[in-house]
Amino acid sequence: MSTGFGGAESGQIHIGDTVAVFAQGPIGLCATVGARLAGATRIFAVDGVPERLAMSRQLGADLTIDYHKQDPVDSILAATDGRGVDVAIEALGTQQTFESCLRVLRPGGTLSSLGVYSGKLTLPLDAFAAGLGDHMIVTTLCPGGKERMRRLMNVVASARTDLRPLVTHRFRLDQVEEAYELFANQRDGVLKVALSP
Repeated sequence: MSTGFGGAESGQIHIGDTVAVFAQGPIGLCATVGARLAGATRIFAVDGVPERLAMSRQLGADLTIDYHKQDPVDSILAATDGRGVDVAIEALGTQQTFESCLRVLRPGGTLSSLGVYSGKLTLPLDAFAAGLGDHMIVTTLCPGGKERMRRLMNVVASARTDLRPLVTHRFRLDQVEEAYELFANQRDGVLKVALSP
């Protein structure tokens, strides 16, 4: 929750903004929720797993895009009449999703990157408008702190959003290896796993 919400906060989403969230795993789903809570009035959610796209609709996405069926960049640009989005949130950590985020940004838009990149990340000049697009790129990873946690718990307590559907599987603590194997292999529609002592 903290990382996903942090992506929306770092992106400085304003009331009425249009936002694209690339990847709808647990972090991307929380970024979708965070964008809605921050005031975004149009949210595009991109993923290739139908169950995750359905969950993103349940959590507040307005339009879901299955990248196996349509090009997300073309779809988002068409849906915004070529303008692009105010904020694009990258929640996967790949060169392709990073570039896609750049390509859907309007001039002056913000790319909020949550992904952890395992290889070399490059800025394609065409997608970066050769540096003339007035884009801002910010990164966030799991912000913490007592005051932040208090605010996040207030969100949960207020029932402004219900994140319980993200916990798709439950295991006992002595089943931790089985739980990690399920999550690592992304089987059975897993999103988050809860371990109980």
